[in-house]
Amino acid sequence: MSETSIKAPQPMTPEEQAMPAITVNGVVIDPAAIRREAANHPAPDAKLALEAAARALVVRELLIKEAQRLGVEASPERDEKGRIETTEDSQVTALLEQEISTPEIEESHLQRYFENNQAKFRSEDLYEASHILLPARPAEQDAYNAAVGQAEILIAELQARPERFADLAREFSACPSAATGGSLGQITKGQTVPEFETFLFNLEEGQLCPVPVRTNFGAHVVLLERKIPGRQMPFEMVREQIAEYLQIASWTQAVGQYISLLAAEAKIEGIDLQEGRNTRAFR
Repeated sequence: MSETSIKAPQPMTPEEQAMPAITVNGVVIDPAAIRREAANHPAPDAKLALEAAARALVVRELLIKEAQRLGVEASPERDEKGRIETTEDSQVTALLEQEISTPEIEESHLQRYFENNQAKFRSEDLYEASHILLPARPAEQDAYNAAVGQAEILIAELQARPERFADLAREFSACPSAATGGSLGQITKGQTVPEFETFLFNLEEGQLCPVPVRTNFGAHVVLLERKIPGRQMPFEMVREQIAEYLQIASWTQAVGQYISLLAAEAKIEGIDLQEGRNTRAFR
């Protein structure tokens, strides 16, 4: 291997330099490993990402050492991408399967969760809407103001003659929906930009928005033709979904308690595990 093919180590960032040495029962957590692990922990800033990564590696070290102490055997498996897991990762998985047990969720608990969270198990409202798009970019102020002004003229005309919406959409709208008289079909939350939805979702059925709706696409003339309220899903339809959610929550809590016991018996320096933990990483 030539000298030019060997990559020089990247210099430490100020956040990495500020981190104290982190040890678990005398075993040093490699700063380079913390840097690599930080990529798996999105955070508002580098310091928080590094701290989350350090905690994850401390927890991993605790679990690996416990698996070795108990003589847990490893059976590495391949993931969906064909990559084979490491012996240590396999040991951690086997350890948790061996040591963590959670009770079956009782039917009454499933029913209670459903009754207390019915808003989560409701189909979304549907909005049948039409619009006329007068295209302009906000950065081009004169053109944008002209688009808004044109939208105001169309709104005034439609307030006097609402039956002309489809005709005006075909004539003036820059959206492909112009071919169908401005109809956008049925819309649910999240399918359009927030500025558009803010106005649309506050209209009454058959109401024309009295002001132009401004978005990054331009100015919109908006009409809500019909609202179809979402329906409450029956318990039987979502029972398995609730059971899976509560089972995972129970397992996650049990793993957290198990890790707390291991941490209490270990000598951990340089990081406080109580400030954060991601047990889902070991699911």
